Amino acid sequence: MAINWFPGHMHKARKEIKKVMPQMDLIIEVLDARIPFSSENPLVPTLRGDTPLIRVLNKRDLADPAITEQWQEWLERERGVRTITLTHNQRNEAMGILKLAEEMTPDHDRQKSALRVMILGIPNVGKSTIINTLAGRPVAKTGNEPAVTRAQQAIKLPDNILLYDTPGFLWPKLSPEACGYRLAITGAIRSAVLDFEDVALFEADYLIQAYPEQVKARYGLDQLPVDGLALMDAIAAKRRFFARGGIPDLHKVSEVLLNEFRNGTLGPMSLETPDMVEQEAREAEKIEAEKAARKEAGKGKRKA
Repeated sequence: MAINWFPGHMHKARKEIKKVMPQMDLIIEVLDARIPFSSENPLVPTLRGDTPLIRVLNKRDLADPAITEQWQEWLERERGVRTITLTHNQRNEAMGILKLAEEMTPDHDRQKSALRVMILGIPNVGKSTIINTLAGRPVAKTGNEPAVTRAQQAIKLPDNILLYDTPGFLWPKLSPEACGYRLAITGAIRSAVLDFEDVALFEADYLIQAYPEQVKARYGLDQLPVDGLALMDAIAAKRRFFARGGIPDLHKVSEVLLNEFRNGTLGPMSLETPDMVEQEAREAEKIEAEKAARKEAGKGKRKA
């Protein structure tokens, strides 16, 4: 499944962010704790330069805590990067972001000028909710659908901090392909741009490998199905989701799998680990190298 989702307002957002980011004293990027790599925007490192960066792993309560710790260690290897984890409606925890911002900008005199902070994140990671928590008032729109924030705005925070909110935007092409599936599972991509059942099948395959006991317990299975499709068939049988002719209704099963993952009914789960994404990156580089080699070979043949 190749997902290419880059609406016009996101293209505009990218240009605006590129213009104002050099003026920032600090950057906050909100990530989904279940998919820190897939929800990280690869445009940020190229636009950031040496500006200090706080990566907020949001929705911690929905993620596997052991894997979240791995991600924090992995992300903080990058120079000038600190991480913090958050869960829903924990104001004291969220205010820790501002304390961390102060620690990371010790040379900035807030008596003379405001600390300029940009907060960004891809759609549906909870950025607007965090902004409202930090501001102590509803200043940013929130919603369960991606791409609620459409325009950049500056918000005054305590201790002379000026927070620049930005629209959530994805990168032009989602790569490697597995990142697109993970984003779709968590709801960062609108359902209209992907195949619903394909995404649920990807999730089912992953859950069997990563969380077999939780899957068996949740869906009342005595044995673990051999693959994702077999799991979907088993859920259809348990829940009596059948279409005409007794065929398993995979669309209904897909709704169950995706909704129960998103709302945490399946338990705290993460969809990726640092080791996994490093392996995927190596494989992607290998594929790109092979493509380049074939292209060069083709040029040689044409010249001959």
